[in-house]
Amino acid sequence: MISSLQELVFDNRLVRELPADQEIDNYRRQVAGAVYSRVAPTPVKNPQLIAGAPEVAALLGLRATIFTDPQFAQIFGGNQLLAGMEPHACVYGGHQFGNWAGQLGDGRAINLGEVKNQRGEHWTLQLKGAGPTPYSRTADGLAVLRSSVREFLCSEAMHHLGVPTTRALSLVSSGELVRRDMFYDGNSELEPGAIVCRVAPTFTRFGNFEIFSARNDIALLKQFTNFTLRTDFADMFPGPAAEFTKADYLRWFNEICIRTAQLMAHWMRVGFVHGVMNTDNMSILGLTIDYGPYGWLEGYDQDWTPNTTDAQGRRYRYGNQPRVALWNLAQLANAIYPLIDEVEPLQAALENYRAEYERCAQRDAAAKLGLSQFDPGQDQYLNEQLLECFQLIETDMTIFYRSLAQLNADDISHYADTQCVDIVRESFYSAADENVETQFAGWIRRYAQRLQQDYVLTGNTHEQKIARMNSANPKYVLRNYLAQQAIDKATAGDYSEVEKLLNILRNPYDEQPEYQDYFAKRPEWARHKAGCSMLSCSS
Repeated sequence: MISSLQELVFDNRLVRELPADQEIDNYRRQVAGAVYSRVAPTPVKNPQLIAGAPEVAALLGLRATIFTDPQFAQIFGGNQLLAGMEPHACVYGGHQFGNWAGQLGDGRAINLGEVKNQRGEHWTLQLKGAGPTPYSRTADGLAVLRSSVREFLCSEAMHHLGVPTTRALSLVSSGELVRRDMFYDGNSELEPGAIVCRVAPTFTRFGNFEIFSARNDIALLKQFTNFTLRTDFADMFPGPAAEFTKADYLRWFNEICIRTAQLMAHWMRVGFVHGVMNTDNMSILGLTIDYGPYGWLEGYDQDWTPNTTDAQGRRYRYGNQPRVALWNLAQLANAIYPLIDEVEPLQAALENYRAEYERCAQRDAAAKLGLSQFDPGQDQYLNEQLLECFQLIETDMTIFYRSLAQLNADDISHYADTQCVDIVRESFYSAADENVETQFAGWIRRYAQRLQQDYVLTGNTHEQKIARMNSANPKYVLRNYLAQQAIDKATAGDYSEVEKLLNILRNPYDEQPEYQDYFAKRPEWARHKAGCSMLSCSS
């Protein structure tokens, strides 16, 4: 481990090996024939570190003491560059809400460079909110504190939940005010600015391939794809650089399909809703990327979306995420089709997505119920019945599953309906009437019988079931109102709640009795409060 930022080693493969934009001035424009544009972060008045993630510093080979370095905020606030950094922004396109949007690109993200750590791993450092780039369109390239707190916290929360994600090294206040129209209603306000340093092996998106294909720049599409296979999928294609074949491209696309299916299953498992599943927000590594108007299910609702922009169509609602991911993969297949020139094998890879998602969803359904394995003949119906029960009364999914773990299948036969429901009653947002109690009690009894059958077949015990369920069902997630409370305090200059949430969310599956107050349903005051329910893309 190293103790100085100056000891970081940069190996900037993308800027070294791929074509750059020949225009060096930083103004909004269409950029053709290039993968990236060189652009420096915009200096800010008074960068101050709000929070840092020691686990991410360790990925880079840095000691946790690095956050006390006075130079840290200057560098990750965009005021200084380290030797070896080559800041740049990448061009990409994308389908937004189902429609081709043309050139998009890193409009408020600037890649500082690729750190090569002592293990030989490459980690790209990216500042979000560090000023305009050629891809900023009509925006200013900046970010506000509220969205930056949400991105910083959720990046790390998702990692500790076991969900593939980009990471967040630091959250830095800029000391400047940024004007934003939070509700897109013409009432803009000045808000504190902030910058997040995001970290990932790569930030390459489906849209990076779409833009070259849409422009019929097949030579650059092939060059960029070959680079991607050599660098970001080196474990699949080891050895010296060579010309790739159609079979290689298909193998690679199939891997993206598999990783994306696994990611969708994770989102559904923990009740996460991304909110903006445009193709430019889909990572080729199967990572959660771009934390905008995301949200967590409070009351279970397949149709819920956190994005005000999507409030009418609800394209990116919770229950539609697996289907949207498949649609997005089909757009990526269209983009790389010129490299393969065959439809059938691309369709076969998309079918593999469906199969992998179903496999993961069944595995997760069994784990969430504490079963040793998923029996389609019984458990598909059991799970569907549970989701029907969720429609009867507003139910907090996180609290429901965590409470259900305490059910003792051997005792349930002696319980009246009310006693059965008492096990999970804490997860209801309102009082359960007689019909609700009857339906839930009936399901709980059927579930208890299934558990007893599983015990007989496997020899598992009640205690083992609890452990299995608690390892699959988090106790603590970044609830929207919790994030907003941290934002409200941070806006007033108190960053203690950001640190507290970061600490709680490091161990989301642990009981952590000292933080029991954070294991609670959304308060009624937060049901419609800005930032606690739906959010806009404004940041």
